Amino acid sequence: MAQPTHTAIGTWSGGRFMHFGEPLDDQRLVALLRPGDDIRTVMTADAYGAGEADRMLGKALEGVNRNDVVVVGAIGHDFYEGEREGAKGYPRFTDPRLRGPDAYARYLRMATERSLERCGIDRFDLLLLHNPDRTGYTSDAVWDGMAALRDAGLTDLLGVAPGPANGFTLDVIDCIERFGDRLDWAMVILNPLEPWPGELVLGAAAEHGVRLITRVVDYGGLFWDDLTQATELRRFDHRSFRPQGWVEAGLLRMAPMRPIAERHGLTMLQLACAWNLAQSPVACVAPTLIQEAGPDAMPVEAKRTELAAVPGQPVLSPDEVAEIRAIGDNTGSMALKGAAPGYDGPPAPDRWALDEPLRELARRWAIEPERDLVQI
Repeated sequence: MAQPTHTAIGTWSGGRFMHFGEPLDDQRLVALLRPGDDIRTVMTADAYGAGEADRMLGKALEGVNRNDVVVVGAIGHDFYEGEREGAKGYPRFTDPRLRGPDAYARYLRMATERSLERCGIDRFDLLLLHNPDRTGYTSDAVWDGMAALRDAGLTDLLGVAPGPANGFTLDVIDCIERFGDRLDWAMVILNPLEPWPGELVLGAAAEHGVRLITRVVDYGGLFWDDLTQATELRRFDHRSFRPQGWVEAGLLRMAPMRPIAERHGLTMLQLACAWNLAQSPVACVAPTLIQEAGPDAMPVEAKRTELAAVPGQPVLSPDEVAEIRAIGDNTGSMALKGAAPGYDGPPAPDRWALDEPLRELARRWAIEPERDLVQI
């Protein structure tokens, strides 16, 4: 049974299926995604491009020995029967407008088989439940269906990938506590400029033996060191939704980290990866490889080489890990999705009320929602 390796590339890289930077043509994207050169783990999600990202990964896997690659898939958004809802994307498969709990397992089986077919493989090494709603985090029917996929040999391992925005802290912990016997991996947002709130999940994951993949390691491309205030972002680039001045502020906070990177002969992206991997139980980093615009932009192929050179063994001392955490402290910097204080409306796909069972869970993990899960 192959576990994801310490570095991974996802089909959200390259600007084609998620709008980060310049979109690559087919040839460059296939080469970027092809396993090899010390990167063995590749990731996709069936909703990206309504299946097109799977197909592109399938092209990248052509001719590659299946035993030499770890393939991570993700299912959860129903683009088969659901209708796209603007920027919100496709509905979750658990949307009651689409089906009830008795049909969850059938949908999960269908979506998994179709994703595998597009990728040109017969099983995933790891399959993630992608961007679940409240039902996805808590439903026995959902996780019985996920477990059935493993029993059927369609995946070796199971996990959960919250999103797309940051948050879902208590929900991920709740899912781990409820279904830890089935969960092998979870994915969280984490990097030296965004330690919060992802760090609040680490203890529960470690206690239950759930390994973590971390995304947004590059902090919107800033740790690649070729994004500047002068960089022009394309219309609809996902980073255009970040607060005004985020590039300048991020570069200022990165400056005190640079001597630590230089001390270890690391680039800033490699430092970010090393800091993430120093957090137990983080075992895999999956930054976004972005082709920025302009003549001074680093080729995305060079970024792949940089990622491939991330050390697989601990590099930073405990004092350096703590120093970087203090420099990058972002506690209270944003409103969080999922269950968080201040929301009393009906459940939405990415936000719901903080109920008493979740408050009790928070107390068990020494989390005070009104202190630890609010925007300051």
